[in-house]
Amino acid sequence: MSNYRNNDDNETLGFKTDLGFCSDCGSILPLLGPKGGVTCYACKRVWGPEVFGDLAMKYTIKFNNIDTYANDKNTLDDDEDADGPVVERKCSECGNDQMSYATVQLRSADEGQTVFYTCTKCKYTQGN
Repeated sequence: MSNYRNNDDNETLGFKTDLGFCSDCGSILPLLGPKGGVTCYACKRVWGPEVFGDLAMKYTIKFNNIDTYANDKNTLDDDEDADGPVVERKCSECGNDQMSYATVQLRSADEGQTVFYTCTKCKYTQGN
């Protein structure tokens, strides 16, 4: 992209640009809608669809099957039902040896975070 000038009075006329760019200011133009033209974000000039030439965009929208999520929910085991990462830590209530944890900033920023552990079996929560 470069400026081009009129040889007679050295006045800047615009930009020599590729398709999809504003030839007045050189900015990239927004995508063309289903009908009408586009307005340059920078200089507000309105362009017709011809500014895009023969450029074409193709896209496909694929929706998940409703059964996709139902099947995932049925296959969860105790570890995957945890509230965070799972670590080896003994629960003081039921004796289970796996707990999930989450960290929370309860005090000021210059102090450490508080860690809460949740048992994957009985869901007992203890802070540390």
